[in-house]
Amino acid sequence: MLTHKSPPRWIIFGVVLCILMAGLFFFKESWWHVFQSAGKTTNDATPTDQPMPDMDTMSDRSSMEMETRQAYAMVTPARQQLIGVTTERVSMQSLQTVIRAVGKVAYDEERLTHINLRISGWIEDLFVDTTGQLVRKGQPLFTLYSQELVSAQEEYLLAMKANQQIQDSPLLETRHQTAQMVQSARDRLRHWTLTDGQVDDLARRGKPQTYVTIYSPVAGYVIDKQVFKGTLVKPEMTLYAIADLSTVWVEAEVFEYEMPFVHVGQEGILTLAAYPGETFRGEITFIYPYLNQEARTNTVRLVFKNPKLRLKPDMYGTVQIQVNRGSKLAVPEEAVLDSGIRQIVYVVRGEGMFEPRQVTLGPKVGGYYEVVEGLALDERIATSGTFLLDSESKLMASSNMMGALGMGGIQMEQAHMGKMDMGMDKAMTGSGMTPENKTPAGKSQKQAADLTLGFTTHPSPVHIGQNRIQVTVSNQQGTPVSPAQVQLTFTMPMPGMLPATVPMTAKAEGTYEATVNLGMAGQWDLTILIQRAGQPDIQETFSVIAGGGGMSGMPGMSGM
Repeated sequence: MLTHKSPPRWIIFGVVLCILMAGLFFFKESWWHVFQSAGKTTNDATPTDQPMPDMDTMSDRSSMEMETRQAYAMVTPARQQLIGVTTERVSMQSLQTVIRAVGKVAYDEERLTHINLRISGWIEDLFVDTTGQLVRKGQPLFTLYSQELVSAQEEYLLAMKANQQIQDSPLLETRHQTAQMVQSARDRLRHWTLTDGQVDDLARRGKPQTYVTIYSPVAGYVIDKQVFKGTLVKPEMTLYAIADLSTVWVEAEVFEYEMPFVHVGQEGILTLAAYPGETFRGEITFIYPYLNQEARTNTVRLVFKNPKLRLKPDMYGTVQIQVNRGSKLAVPEEAVLDSGIRQIVYVVRGEGMFEPRQVTLGPKVGGYYEVVEGLALDERIATSGTFLLDSESKLMASSNMMGALGMGGIQMEQAHMGKMDMGMDKAMTGSGMTPENKTPAGKSQKQAADLTLGFTTHPSPVHIGQNRIQVTVSNQQGTPVSPAQVQLTFTMPMPGMLPATVPMTAKAEGTYEATVNLGMAGQWDLTILIQRAGQPDIQETFSVIAGGGGMSGMPGMSGM
């Protein structure tokens, strides 16, 4: 008696592997053909005449497409509560915040004076001889012996004497010339730091002064002193630096991303560790036109009144700048997913659906982003759990893409021999064999718990390519069940095949539809998942046979 033996498992595995390898071969050949044809012109120029495609550009474009490929995320209310999804409406917000920056007290450079001479000489007596000393305007600084200055005094006295001698001369031009000589000599003395009073004393005295006193032209504190008694001074030397501390600068380091909120004229509030609980108010007068390259900060200058001299240069403090951008359409920063290429917000679409929407946002102020484009007032968005929604969205997009290829995702490393216990009929459905107990009919009905599920396909029976699946849900009394969330999961019962899931859209009371792309001929298992508020989930599987040969949705595979 002859007995029928099932083919060894290694043969089955070999057949499936050959099918997949043939598919990859045809896919490669098709891609190469398209790649070559892109280099041809309408006048049949050779491919070598055309520039080769920029592979870096192709890679960047692919990365962009992968970045932007997302689908609706579908999450049941129970799962939303489990993963912590919260929502709120897009609203108008009063965008206010405070910029805090480290500030350093500095000298007001507009009130900083350097004392030097226009002639050479020696310091005889030194009256202001310590750094930090307070100096009044007109206070003597030191006495100076300078041969140039003595000679200039003598020239002035001679010019005055000559002018007096010709006052009775009838020659008007001569009198005019001698008067000019007197004025020129006087101007030279004043240019060499003598005051008008010193020049008048010289004229009354009629005798040059050997040691001339030099006076301070400003009031302030000596912050630098480079002279001592007996020092030889020259015009290029700075003898004193005197600072008026009645006003001081505070230079604050503001971070680069905060600079759009800072402008000249804003008020700044300074707090110092030296004076706890006290505040000093100043005004922004200048923004430096360059950044601190290492710290990535921009220096902002503020001017503060300092009547009691409590603000001392080189003190450190905190500068606070109030920012008020008014009422703007805004979303919480937690609602925004920023990939560096685009910004995404998940918009609630109802029935557990979340739409990933690209938005254009302005600067972030006080925990909110100003909305420039992409959202409308009162739209509801997810404000927490967005990372999980994003993962769900990308997973759904990936499943849909693989479903469009009829594969649902292939993981060949899982197709080991322990998962190959399927009949030859399932592995070879694409060859035209029909498994027992399966029907190509596109309409059936099943009882699932307390529900009756009606299953219809368009076309009927299904075929390779696009198919519309319709499911009707009713209770035991025949009343349509609505609302409900319905998902359709489809896959081929082959090792390594991951299922693809798509949401079914409500078309009428108790009627739900979805479109799937069946990429290969053979058996397909379509599982319907029904979720209702307060009710246990119900799941039922319908098996169909897709007619036709070959594969759909994969370039280069028109038939096998």
